Amino acid sequence: MAENKDILRVANCSGFYGDRLSAAKEMVAGGPIDVLTGDYLAELTMSILYAKKRKDPNEGYVGTFLKQVQDVLAPCLEKGIKIVSNAGGLNPKGMADAVEKIADDLGLDCKVAYIDGDGLIPRLKDLQGEGENFENIDTGKPLAESGLRPATANAYLGGWGIKEALDQGADVVIAPRVTDAAVVLGPAAWKFGWARDDFDALAGAVAAGHLIECGTQVCGGNYAFFQEVPSFHNMGYPIAEIEADGSFTITKHPGTGGLVSVGTVTAQLLYEINSPAYKNPDVTAHFDSLSIEQAGEDRVRVSGCRGSNPPDSHKVCMNILGGYRNSMELLITGLDIEEKAKIFTDVLFDMVGGKEAFDDVSTDLIRTDKKEALRNEETFASLRISVKSSDAKLVGRIFSAKIIELALASYPGFSGRTAPGSGGPFIIHWPALVDSRHITETVHVNGQEISVPPTSQLDVEEKYYQKRPAHIGSVPDGETVTSPLGRVFGTRSGDKGGAANVGLWAKTEDAYAWAWHHLTAEKLKEILPDLAPYQVERFELANIRALNFMIYGILGEGVAANDRIDGQAKTLGEYLRSRPVDLPISLLPQPA
Repeated sequence: MAENKDILRVANCSGFYGDRLSAAKEMVAGGPIDVLTGDYLAELTMSILYAKKRKDPNEGYVGTFLKQVQDVLAPCLEKGIKIVSNAGGLNPKGMADAVEKIADDLGLDCKVAYIDGDGLIPRLKDLQGEGENFENIDTGKPLAESGLRPATANAYLGGWGIKEALDQGADVVIAPRVTDAAVVLGPAAWKFGWARDDFDALAGAVAAGHLIECGTQVCGGNYAFFQEVPSFHNMGYPIAEIEADGSFTITKHPGTGGLVSVGTVTAQLLYEINSPAYKNPDVTAHFDSLSIEQAGEDRVRVSGCRGSNPPDSHKVCMNILGGYRNSMELLITGLDIEEKAKIFTDVLFDMVGGKEAFDDVSTDLIRTDKKEALRNEETFASLRISVKSSDAKLVGRIFSAKIIELALASYPGFSGRTAPGSGGPFIIHWPALVDSRHITETVHVNGQEISVPPTSQLDVEEKYYQKRPAHIGSVPDGETVTSPLGRVFGTRSGDKGGAANVGLWAKTEDAYAWAWHHLTAEKLKEILPDLAPYQVERFELANIRALNFMIYGILGEGVAANDRIDGQAKTLGEYLRSRPVDLPISLLPQPA
């Protein structure tokens, strides 16, 4: 452990499956840390791992993590650094076996633990018989009424199994589908000996875990005010220096690129959340209670996060084989764009038996053409055509071939933007809940199997967080000017199953007062007209001068199934920032 016994330094080396492989080695060598974590599992990743396991039953985990283990296992054991990762995915035992083999090959004495209990597929029918409907969180539809059969179903486990593994002396803990914050909460609870009802401390650890889960994003990556970031070269990965009461400081190793500021931390706090009451199986963390302050260069302290009892249900990530799809994108150029698109789609679908032959058809004409074009490429519009069906042949090469047959028989200037393909299967994401009484984490360590029940199933006294009323200032008055919203406000957006969130924050109290009074859910739809068909809900986090908007249904059946160009809504925030609105001149940045 590090010399300072009052702090646990938890370092992240991965924000997603495919992140920088060298980051693990850099975090171990770059300065003192106590725990090395990595987050590898998103909803989409689970479907990727399913495909791997389907081909080879011994697979189902994140293989790239093993390359990182190969690099850092020896120095981690030497320095007493614990490794805690959710890279076990759908096969934590297989990954634990692989890590043990690496240790044996390197001649290292290493105690490896793994956790399971998240997989529900073998129990799905029995659970439904006991009244678990697995209603889709986004649509409210019970699983049984969908006619769909999940390929994977995994409950999001908490951090107490990780704590138990560390209590048992594990050097490496391989977790399955745990919450993103669990890989931080578990080590913090182990370090400080937190009890199940130390909800404020646990809530702080959840906030820390949420902030560092996406790696470099909290260190200036994908940051709205990117001009503030000194350098994007060798972007630093985050470290959470956690204190005994759950307060913590976000920082990074010296000499690395990026920026840790109140703004970068605020942006990441708003990433992919719903209500400010952030629910985890171990605690409900109230993000509308915490404080964020600059504590030094590339050091931001977060304190005061209140916690209350966790919910009595666990979230479940289901991935369902939804059928097959194919898509192609064509260029339409110059004059009469809409008429050319109509001619092509009418003839195409007449050739393939009509749109009704498919389960779903999506056509999208994207107007990127300019009237005052200075280059050929500036006269292009894109026609995107996507089809879905349970019949693989219908949407396969036959469909692509029909598009190609029209290459010399349709509108002038026909040109394909993407190559024709044979299509392939798509995955439907089905988020649901299951009563926590059905969930038990099992820790496998030292030849033992240790059962760890959820907090909600223990005799833990109810603790409530009383939300304080927000005091919002008056709306700034004076002359206004039309300006892009992003000249004053930052945003961060992302996917939440079939929904998307856009978090928006202000740098000043006056700017937040303007946003609080003006940016209603209805106003958001006015600024972004394409949101009109969707339900929009606004949440307020006055403590960090932020608003969070949830747009329900915009991503359809999840990132792996929708046909949007940006299927994860990562660009939605920047889209909002680009929109012109009437702002008080007093809010706009003044020239230096």
